[in-house]
Amino acid sequence: MLTMGLFKKNPFGHILWVKKWLIRILGLLTHRRFRGFNDLQIEGSEIIKNLPDTNVLFISNHQTYFADVIAMFHVFNASLSGRLDSIKNVGYLWNPKLNMYYVAAKETMKSGLIPKIFAYTGSISIERTWRSQGKDVNRQVKMSDITAIKKALDDGWVVTFPQGTTTPFKPIRKGTAHIIKTYKPLVVPIVIDGFRRSFDKKGLRIKKKNIYQSFEVKQPLEIDYENESIADIVEKIEYAIEQHPSFLKVIPQEELEEKERLNKELRDW
Repeated sequence: MLTMGLFKKNPFGHILWVKKWLIRILGLLTHRRFRGFNDLQIEGSEIIKNLPDTNVLFISNHQTYFADVIAMFHVFNASLSGRLDSIKNVGYLWNPKLNMYYVAAKETMKSGLIPKIFAYTGSISIERTWRSQGKDVNRQVKMSDITAIKKALDDGWVVTFPQGTTTPFKPIRKGTAHIIKTYKPLVVPIVIDGFRRSFDKKGLRIKKKNIYQSFEVKQPLEIDYENESIADIVEKIEYAIEQHPSFLKVIPQEELEEKERLNKELRDW
């Protein structure tokens, strides 16, 4: 009986006790990045506590490869353990939520030892249809990738970044809207800020300290799954994660300069 519990796996074949310890260790190693070197300002985390245990899709803007998701592990688990808009006292990682997943590019998650370890904590690694190895491509969506997302939604929560890139104000990928319309998850928007100023592009190295970081959880979207078009859902996503072109008008000059610098880095990279 003990042996069976020891090797209990999730639907993706990950051994749960291994995943639990990886989340604990990675959480301990990264906690000061959000409460120490910087102080993550959280809003709306009470929404997390009232969500169903499965078929929840979080949509968010994207600023770094890994720090965004790491922050979500901290905020989600802290909220579930009763902390309101706070990640104080890292003890919330002792019993982390294990049925939490995030959508990531397969080539990113295979790009080194750290990404491979991080992938075990819940990555749904998919092949991007529009970009590969730094070049634009145009290829068909793999049905196995769609099936994997459905499998994760059936088991728990899924985080996705509908723009598919860390560059701000890029178009929303229609694939996210298709998933929403097809599988009818509860869609919860998250808006983050300050991550690209405090971390490098990968989100592994601290670039600056004492940067204002914000993490806002919004109320679930009201979606008419049967009657709203893909275009309607895409537009809702744009507004919900504050990536609609209209938000460009209210962005501070510092943000615009940072955007241009990141675009230059991306071109050089």
